Amino acid sequence: MSWRPYEIAAVILGFLIFWPLGLAMLVWKLWQRSQGFEGDFFAFAQEQGARVKDAVSGVAREGSTAWGGPSFMRSTGNVAFDEWREGELARLEEERRKVAEAERDFAEHIDQLRRARDREEFESFMRGRKTGEGKGA
Repeated sequence: MSWRPYEIAAVILGFLIFWPLGLAMLVWKLWQRSQGFEGDFFAFAQEQGARVKDAVSGVAREGSTAWGGPSFMRSTGNVAFDEWREGELARLEEERRKVAEAERDFAEHIDQLRRARDREEFESFMRGRKTGEGKGA
């Protein structure tokens, strides 16, 4: 297996830009030789891209959920367990909703306290200004 000119250039540029990148490309190329892989950097990237694309399309076909991927809602084959899991997930979702609601309420409370404090400070400033205390040199 021989080095192609753009692979040599890529390794050199990798060392010049960020040395760990150049080192990683060099190690990969040496590993490639020991494993008998005949492709180049681009063939490897295309292969990996195709694997990722297949994995993503597989997830889309499985009906992935936001919770944990395709295997999360897949049936285990045990109806009792599946029903228990669905009940627990519904309970957890309700708890998550309650926590989010409490967080919103607390943020509103803190906002009201800040507004009241700001109002009080502003009114104090205005009273001081009227009496001449707020005027500086």
